[in-house]
Amino acid sequence: MKIKIMTLNIHKGFSLFNRRSILEELKQEIKDHGVDILCLQEVLGQHSKHARRPQFEMIADQIWQHYAYGKNAVYSNGHHGNAILSQFPFLEYENFDISNHRFERRGVLHGVISAPEWKGRRIHVMTAHLDLLSVGRNRQADRLLELIRTRVKPNEPLILAGDFNDWAEELSERFSKELGLVEAHFRHFGEHARTYPSAFPVLKLDRIYVRDLGIESARRLSGSPWDSLSDHLGLVSEFEF
Repeated sequence: MKIKIMTLNIHKGFSLFNRRSILEELKQEIKDHGVDILCLQEVLGQHSKHARRPQFEMIADQIWQHYAYGKNAVYSNGHHGNAILSQFPFLEYENFDISNHRFERRGVLHGVISAPEWKGRRIHVMTAHLDLLSVGRNRQADRLLELIRTRVKPNEPLILAGDFNDWAEELSERFSKELGLVEAHFRHFGEHARTYPSAFPVLKLDRIYVRDLGIESARRLSGSPWDSLSDHLGLVSEFEF
């Protein structure tokens, strides 16, 4: 049984430098990759001007039957956060606030999915968006690790994907030593993927970590049109039980 997953910070549905709205184009490109689970960050759940309908619903429409949204940042015109879109039904999901202060709201969305053909097995899927500053990120990593310890049984598969803002590459060693998490791109290529900024990627910010699943493939979505669909590049990996 194989599962394909994509993670992408969609920059609230705008292209690099906020030049244009790209949501419909982005949806089509994602659809063409045939992913089973889609982890999104910076998704508008509501906005009086740019998202009368939640962006995660617009992307999911007629492709992914199941979705979950975690509201993180709230402002006068609306709110945004993380989302998980899935071909498989959710048994449960919950959003956890890991913000360090009110000026930079961050969260972790945790969903548990299953399917009849999995014979009772479950997969935990988490998507996260961490702080820009190292001190804040490390505090959030502490909370994230504790969340995994308390919510995910050691023998249950786990996928943790998102925008970790970990430009100094401090987190992967902690995740590996403390919880046995492996980053998919690092496993295949010996380094994390450069994903930001999308037009000339230098920083290695986005990751797909996994535990208790085999890593079949890992790919960075680079070049046209991905270099203009967001300020981040997406990652795609395929796993198997």
